[in-house]
Amino acid sequence: MTRSLATSERIALLMEGIGSRAEGPGRVYLVGGATAAIIGWRDATVDADLKLDPEPAAVFEAIAALKEELDINVELAAPDQFVPALPGWRERSRFIVRHGQVDFFHYDFYGQALAKIERGHDADLTDVRALVERGLVDVDELARLFERIVPQLVRYPAIDEAGLRRKLTATLEELRGDVDAK
Repeated sequence: MTRSLATSERIALLMEGIGSRAEGPGRVYLVGGATAAIIGWRDATVDADLKLDPEPAAVFEAIAALKEELDINVELAAPDQFVPALPGWRERSRFIVRHGQVDFFHYDFYGQALAKIERGHDADLTDVRALVERGLVDVDELARLFERIVPQLVRYPAIDEAGLRRKLTATLEELRGDVDAK
């Protein structure tokens, strides 16, 4: 079933709806296109990607109803499903709003950037560039954080460490050049 794109307005309604229907406290982290739409470098996204941590009571029932009411796709997906969680990701996650007992955050921009670099699609690299241009990610800090998770890459058998390191190095060099050119 094809659904409507998740615009910033629909994502805001999703957050309000989750907050009003959840039966307990928790945190919801927006990821990927949802972050891009809320911050504004994209008009919309195909899926509103979320991470629940800790999971609010009755959140799955709320999501099931809201995806129908708002006619949007909602996925449970986060960078730490694809690359190791970066140290301090919770503390770096930027607060958006509180609805009811639920706090909403943008998932750590550094974690989002690294997962997008690992995936490597053109749209992902455009998002990484937007994160850097908006001052949400510092390329040197991203390189430092990557080094801290290298020992954990063994837990992600789909990741080739040398390949990811090459992609990261090439992306960071390009981004540094973009910053220097300005």
